Amino acid sequence: MAATTREGNLEAPTRHPLDWKNPDFYNEPSLFKEMERVFDICHGCRRCVSLCQSFPTLFDLVDESPTLEVDGIAKADYAKVVDHCYLCDLCYMTKCPYVPPHEWNVDFPHLMLRAKAVKFKNGDVKLRDRILTSTDTVGNLAGIPVVAQVVNAVNKIGIARKGLEAVAGIHADAWLPEFHSNPLRSRLSKHISTGHRSSKQAEPAGTTTGRIALFATCYMNRNEPGPGEDFVAVFEHNGIPVTLAVQERCCGMPKLELGDLKAVAKAKEFNIPVLAKLVDEGWDLTALVPSCVLMFKQELPLMYPDDPDVQKVKEAFFDPFEYLMLRHREGKLKSDFKQTLGKVAYHAACHQRVQNIGQKTREALSLVPDTTVEIIERCSGHDGTYAVKKEFHEAAMKIVMPVVDRVKKAEAQHYGSDCAMAGHHIENGLKDGRAPEHPITLLRKAYAI
Repeated sequence: MAATTREGNLEAPTRHPLDWKNPDFYNEPSLFKEMERVFDICHGCRRCVSLCQSFPTLFDLVDESPTLEVDGIAKADYAKVVDHCYLCDLCYMTKCPYVPPHEWNVDFPHLMLRAKAVKFKNGDVKLRDRILTSTDTVGNLAGIPVVAQVVNAVNKIGIARKGLEAVAGIHADAWLPEFHSNPLRSRLSKHISTGHRSSKQAEPAGTTTGRIALFATCYMNRNEPGPGEDFVAVFEHNGIPVTLAVQERCCGMPKLELGDLKAVAKAKEFNIPVLAKLVDEGWDLTALVPSCVLMFKQELPLMYPDDPDVQKVKEAFFDPFEYLMLRHREGKLKSDFKQTLGKVAYHAACHQRVQNIGQKTREALSLVPDTTVEIIERCSGHDGTYAVKKEFHEAAMKIVMPVVDRVKKAEAQHYGSDCAMAGHHIENGLKDGRAPEHPITLLRKAYAI
């Protein structure tokens, strides 16, 4: 067993590129050897037990093994640990003392990603999971006007949901998003042009150009377009011209979490040239889903460390509230708020927290007079698909309940998350009729625009 008295690394975590093109990446014996090594270190430490279900699953396997050590776990049971990892990265960024540059070189999320990639290559993936992660296809089909109405209606019928659970493995009690036949891209096209417009004079500030291109994202485009409209209102109120990429596909995060790295590569080949061209034309980049921001700021750069366009996009990509606070630092953010927000219970999404930008959403909302923001830094357990799956929904609800309890105790006028799906997962735990509000929506309310 790995020694627990060894000092952990005190330096800032560094991330090695993902060596996914190396044939050894898919070598199962090599994978199992590395998993046993890392699992042994995790077993000797156990600091991450409260983060997600992967670690309790691992430790239960150890404690129930004949040797009471990792070597007593059947290799086939390693998949039980892998299936509970949804690549939130919190263990790497907030808990593990053995990440690089420590000599033990533990990168649990990328090890789980490697295991998912091997599973996918071996065909060990359910049809349901292939469909759930095909967000562009699902959104386009379910977004057809008549189809959208039918899908939304059926998703609210209990007996239909029971049937969906039996047939497709989608838990009957899981929150499912609505589909809009009038997507965000169509709504914004009436207000802003795509690609190259800037009739307003941009004002650079700090590392920002003062011109922002919004990556609409699958979810905001088809499932929850409202915050996208609020985003445009807030940014243009602050004198920041907004545009949309001429075209886009899913950022690739759902396929990454499935282990389908070829699909990630296809999405990258479509999106990066479009986004890199925008950067060349002087636009900064952002998205309203933290996972999409992280995909372009971290995951793709680690998959393509030598691609100059990927690195260019990385440097130009900002979290929206990071962007606003960079402008505020230079005196370029308006403070003409007309409405207070009172108390806000704000859930900080995992994929935003691991970007190492600080609590920018909390800072921005706190600029509103007579407003108190209670930040909740715990994982919601949703992950886009994890919480809707029949076999994982119970675990997802267990993970979100401490967040739900914090929201209840806050007795706030508003609650929500940068991740809209996390916000609705919290809503599913609250069950009190109150709907979550995206922070950008709250900021628009404060401006009264």
